[in-house]
Amino acid sequence: MLPGVGVFGMGSTARVLVPLLKAEGFEVHALWGQSEEEACCLAKELGIPFHTSRSDDVLLHQDVDLVCIYIPPSMTRQIAVKALGIGKNVVCEKAATAVDLFKMVTAARYYPQLLSIMGNTLRFLPAFVAMRQLLLEGYVGELQVCDVRVYGPSLLDESYGWTCEELMGGGGLHTVGSAIIDLLSYLTGARAHRVHGLLRTFVQQNNLIRGIRRVTSDDFCFFQMLMGGTGSSSGGVCCTVTLNFNMPGSFVQEVMVVGSTGRLVARGTELYGQRNGSKGEELLLDDSGWVGPEVKDMPLPQLRGLSSMVKALRQSFQAHEERRSWARGPVAMAPTFEDGLYVQTVVEAVKRSSCSGEWECVEIMSQEPDPNHNLCEALQRNKN
Repeated sequence: MLPGVGVFGMGSTARVLVPLLKAEGFEVHALWGQSEEEACCLAKELGIPFHTSRSDDVLLHQDVDLVCIYIPPSMTRQIAVKALGIGKNVVCEKAATAVDLFKMVTAARYYPQLLSIMGNTLRFLPAFVAMRQLLLEGYVGELQVCDVRVYGPSLLDESYGWTCEELMGGGGLHTVGSAIIDLLSYLTGARAHRVHGLLRTFVQQNNLIRGIRRVTSDDFCFFQMLMGGTGSSSGGVCCTVTLNFNMPGSFVQEVMVVGSTGRLVARGTELYGQRNGSKGEELLLDDSGWVGPEVKDMPLPQLRGLSSMVKALRQSFQAHEERRSWARGPVAMAPTFEDGLYVQTVVEAVKRSSCSGEWECVEIMSQEPDPNHNLCEALQRNKN
């Protein structure tokens, strides 16, 4: 028995998610938008019976047992924590800060019987599922290097909003880079312990964003990560990631892993491989036959991954007769809130590195920082 769904969000992901949920048999009972007018228009467009701009109206809806949160990062933590506290299963996008994620992790640990996963759909893309399996089987030998390149047009909204503000979770590193950081951890089975990065904002104003307003979120990012193996002779896996969102034309995503006996590379939704000594690469997975809707604002890898994630959610909930119960197996590959905390910690370390010009250590938060810490330090200095 599938749970009823409540969706938070008005962006492209929410617009794509609702038809995918319905196609898999989920009933979407409620939609939240930042204004009544926007929520009303989208609810009519998507055929959702209830809409609101009040978050509690969705969370307390008697037919909603699964909440999907695709809203600005600065708002994610509040909704996710409250949803778990009320007893709802949660699928959500990234939050704005590591402190936000830590609070989400704490809530998820307090309610372990509830589903609480991050919505990084790249883990569900068949090309990456196959790549991970081949890595486990030793296709490339000992893994040495990961190289990722993502190029595309601007990520900015048409009007000034959270996508323009670095502190609100905007920018290529937070929006796309976080998914790549999580993906590399999923593929390698390791986590970054040191990072070095460079962020730039080349387009600070445009025809729609001008005057006193300036864009602070990055549109170019390059960073390196040393992952796992701190005590081994190899020193772990070296990863380089380049994100450039000043490129007109189509979206390009390439993820390559290189080992001692070969390499694997995912281009878009297709997977290729080449072993040392072979004359050329071979096509290992052709996933170009996408029969779903084409979406202008969502690249095909993310769209295909989102579709696969929704299918996994159906399989997870179908395994139980009770609407809120779910099976771990079908969604075992999904990132947890703990994974989300790790990813946000790496993102913030890359930002620090861009400011300092130095390699930065990745130290995951183990307890919530005291909000009055800086004030206490200042008072202590005044006493002395």
